[in-house]
Amino acid sequence: MDEYDLIVVGGGPAGSTLARALTKRNWRVLVVDKATFPRDKTCAGWVTPAVLRSLEVDTADYARENVLQPIHRFRIGLMGQPPVDNDHGDEPVSYGIRRCEFDHYLLERSGADKALGEKLRSLEHRNGHWEVNGRWRAPWLVGAGGHFCPVAARLGEGPGGHEQAVTAKEVEFEMTPEQSRQCAARGDTPELWFCRDLKGYAWVFRKDDYLNIGLGRQDNHQLSAHLEDFVQFMKDTGRIPEDLPGRYKGHAYLLHGRARRPLTAENCLLVGDAAGLAYDQSGEGIRPAVESSLMAAELLDRFSDNPETVRAEYEKVIRERFGKRGDEHSGPQLPEWVKTTLAPPLMRTGWFTRKVVTERWFLHEQVPPLAPLQGASRAASGESQVAR
Repeated sequence: MDEYDLIVVGGGPAGSTLARALTKRNWRVLVVDKATFPRDKTCAGWVTPAVLRSLEVDTADYARENVLQPIHRFRIGLMGQPPVDNDHGDEPVSYGIRRCEFDHYLLERSGADKALGEKLRSLEHRNGHWEVNGRWRAPWLVGAGGHFCPVAARLGEGPGGHEQAVTAKEVEFEMTPEQSRQCAARGDTPELWFCRDLKGYAWVFRKDDYLNIGLGRQDNHQLSAHLEDFVQFMKDTGRIPEDLPGRYKGHAYLLHGRARRPLTAENCLLVGDAAGLAYDQSGEGIRPAVESSLMAAELLDRFSDNPETVRAEYEKVIRERFGKRGDEHSGPQLPEWVKTTLAPPLMRTGWFTRKVVTERWFLHEQVPPLAPLQGASRAASGESQVAR
């Protein structure tokens, strides 16, 4: 059985970020994923400069071979009323990416060993080590496999129907020259349209010649009907081409403020969507995925010989960084009728759509970027705990 310091299940941004942070500190890390990369990933696909700084991604280098759409403006609307356009200036406030490219780029540079196309078939904890598929073993295990992560299932209380997950459907495709001419959506201006009941929103996002259209809601009741109505509305107003691919892909994720699944178990942590860390207002999962992995890597490297400290500190920093989880009382909430009464006039104003919706809910400009993990600790000795 091959020995590692840590095994990560899931090769998306959470798993690759954790793997890279620890391989830089001379941990021997294995990333296991049921998919082969590059692979399609259902996601609207944008990242803020804060995320790219935390990941140490050079935008010029990345853009040489991958789509990187600078975003300067947002069009925000409540369905049934005119939208508001907000210009955020000359410097990009976010970037559009294609997840098939972005995830592959991050995983390839992680420096970790990879077992791709490898479904998790068995997971055992014996004699202080986790054994995966009877082939690999390590003292530490990290679940980074998204909402339906098999490691999260192993920890209990998730994934399952008891969890109130956000469900979404979307399509991303490369437009033909004719479709590009018909598409009025601008690449530097994503469009966000909120449902009248405020239980979700839809989007139209152009990235060069690629178009991403989707809708997500806090319930899955008539999700397809909501999406069909939105797509028809966008066609009727000339925002998107008439002929679109008919196949929309679905996915699900937990909002941090509603997540109750465990974050840790014996010598085991969950990061990113596996932990249920998506931002409550926007549903964005990439920044929480990256930041939770950087915090986990720091704690693992500092306290790997004291598992209980790792677990306790990880619970603490997650709640400090992202706020109260679903297992904590969050205080009084505004009644739904108040929200639906206030939303229409507020969503017509430039101040609210810019300062609250865009800058606070979607860009999180009020939260300083998390610094990347630098080489230290085990890297100083140049040795893994595993005998090579």
